Amino acid sequence: MTESLRQAALDYHALPTPGKLSVELTTPAQTQEDLSLAYSPGVAEPVREIAKDPEAAYLYTGKGNLVAVISNGSAILGLGNLGPLASKPVMEGKSLLFKRFADINSVDIEVDANSPEQFIQTVAAIANTFGGINLEDIKAPECFHIEEALIERCPVPVFHDDQHGTAIVTVAGMLNALEIQGKKIGEVRMVCLGAGAAATACCKLMLAAGAKKEQITMLDSRGVIHSGRTDINAYKGEWARDTEMRTLDDAIEGADVFLGVSGPDLLSAEQLKRMADRPVVFACSNPNPEIKPELAHSVRDDLIMATGRSDYPNQVNNVLCFPFIFRGALDVRAARINEEMKLAAIEAIRKIAHLPVPDSVREGYGGVELSFGADYILPKPIDPRLLPEVAAAVARAAVDSGAARLPYPAHYPLAAK
Repeated sequence: MTESLRQAALDYHALPTPGKLSVELTTPAQTQEDLSLAYSPGVAEPVREIAKDPEAAYLYTGKGNLVAVISNGSAILGLGNLGPLASKPVMEGKSLLFKRFADINSVDIEVDANSPEQFIQTVAAIANTFGGINLEDIKAPECFHIEEALIERCPVPVFHDDQHGTAIVTVAGMLNALEIQGKKIGEVRMVCLGAGAAATACCKLMLAAGAKKEQITMLDSRGVIHSGRTDINAYKGEWARDTEMRTLDDAIEGADVFLGVSGPDLLSAEQLKRMADRPVVFACSNPNPEIKPELAHSVRDDLIMATGRSDYPNQVNNVLCFPFIFRGALDVRAARINEEMKLAAIEAIRKIAHLPVPDSVREGYGGVELSFGADYILPKPIDPRLLPEVAAAVARAAVDSGAARLPYPAHYPLAAK
């Protein structure tokens, strides 16, 4: 990052008021009568109603449109374990995105916990304050256990965005890229470089979308995850293959798909050359991808490539998903965010990329021409159709799958935002 950009980032967070969030009033608070209704004695009436029926909290408080963004700071962006307080700017940023894209109120919570169990107990104890829980920047493998435990213990939906948000957007883009390349997800051979939270969730959702497990080769920093290894945890063990392949050099030969969620410059030009015809490469390490797009395109002219960066085509960006999946889940009061809802989000995002791009989106990206193809496999984050289309698909899937506690909303589809 240049010094000018670094200073701009610091100024953005410090000026004119420190931070990115504030609290606003939704009811009058000007007169004595207003204050007597807002607090004592009037507030006693909704208290009594909620004590009689906990569901009344959705009627008399902001719980139904409130999400907690919670982290322990153990895996902050690409910066590592810098502690919970250092994660606060990221969590505030996530809350900003919830409000900007889906009009969801959000509170960031940074938990200083000495163990996964302490973190779980803390979050479970406060979960009922909120309509949903968004977990963020928690290292693997602890994040798997934490999310599983909280899904079981919390009365509201729990969603680890680093896992499932990444997976939803990745699979949506992958399906579109494979379609353009004339390939089917159930027939291609995939190499996944990385075995953490994002990699595992992406590969699991690939299976739900039709991929074959025996066609996926996963690698960690020590090489191919194979059945002969004794140095892997149970989560990695799910992806162990009975294979003679040991290195990325071995695995990449003839592969149709490369998914990188690992680190910079780990896929070489020579390895890319040895992939199958019409390959798909998702090099999603941030800020520096597993192979630079300029290098990749210089050695393969039949390539479709995506990265996690906004300055290249085909950015894999979680903001295409998480605000809208929560919007749909909250509006039908879903008990959890299940696989059917994730697949519905994938399909909605994927289809938007096929449609003509609104003028407002083109203008927002400098007037560049955008249409479904090798350089446009995912919609842009500012596409106004994401809110109505994705939220509606998620809400419908929640109702149809039995996860919803309310019917499909009469006011849907929502207005574009």
